[in-house]
Amino acid sequence: MKEVERLIRPDLLTLKPYSSARDDFKGKAEVFIDANENPFDNKINRYPDPLQRKLKDQISLIKSIPVDSIFLGNGSDEVLDLIIRLFCVPGTDELIITPPTYGMYKVLAAINNIFITEVPLDSNFQLVVESILKRYNRNSKILFLCSPNNPVGNVLNRKDVIKLLETFPGIVVIDEAYIDFTNEESYIKLIQTYPNLIVIQTFSKAWGMAGLRLGMAFSNAYTIGQLNKIKPPYNINVLTQEAALEKLQDTKTFKKNKKLIISERKLLVDQLSLLPIIKKIHQSDANFILAEFDNANESYAKLLEEGIVVRNRTNEIGCKNCLRITVGTPEENIRIIKTLETLS
Repeated sequence: MKEVERLIRPDLLTLKPYSSARDDFKGKAEVFIDANENPFDNKINRYPDPLQRKLKDQISLIKSIPVDSIFLGNGSDEVLDLIIRLFCVPGTDELIITPPTYGMYKVLAAINNIFITEVPLDSNFQLVVESILKRYNRNSKILFLCSPNNPVGNVLNRKDVIKLLETFPGIVVIDEAYIDFTNEESYIKLIQTYPNLIVIQTFSKAWGMAGLRLGMAFSNAYTIGQLNKIKPPYNINVLTQEAALEKLQDTKTFKKNKKLIISERKLLVDQLSLLPIIKKIHQSDANFILAEFDNANESYAKLLEEGIVVRNRTNEIGCKNCLRITVGTPEENIRIIKTLETLS
């Protein structure tokens, strides 16, 4: 996989990863006295499976991709952090982001001492492909794309994304945290076609497991293997693996809740569009809406006074006077509608 290998930090290509005795052992063991664990069984006295095999088997069935194309992290933020560490040399390399977008890309770049180039989306919150390609230089290792986008909620134009996959010389990371709320096809099916593609998804949104902190990356087996080399050996704990495996088998609840969220999203859009204080609601394929107010700061403060917390995005590029409102329960949605009606 030469296309990917040339982008990896040279010092990490030769890194010898941590290896436990159980990684080396081939067969069925009955006595475990290799890892200095407490021997008395209480369900959590043993270290977890470092490669999360049972959980990945289930994800493989759901996503219809090979197990060796799946990487799991302690939340998507750990996955993003490891991707940056794998490809970017601190103090030298850079990544490209397209604001307005997910704020952790910038934070993680700063933590890892990686330069940031910003190429804003256009007035319709779509990619400006030529501008991205013009800003590329030999130190531009990663391009982060968020689709459906956060904080707007819209899906990025697929033709633009494909063009970047075909022409951007670095790694293209497509963050699909909200993919379950749209009818758009995931880019997971393209991971074997484009060696530079990494797709990120999460269990925090549609699957309702934000408290577990479990994120996913999908790519070719070589890239996934390199991520496994640099991750902490036991990054996904036993309880998270067991709880996630149980939840993933309850697809009935997953589908029911997703359907309700999409229905409630439409209700929010329809009702809030009637309010004089709201000038525009942007198209959303996520579990939230971005609404433009006549005075976002004032409405935000009044909502807080009523005990309702939304996200003020007015300082983001292209989002002046905008509040991001997550789709809540039917009761919560009625409450925010009625509260905003009193402010109109």
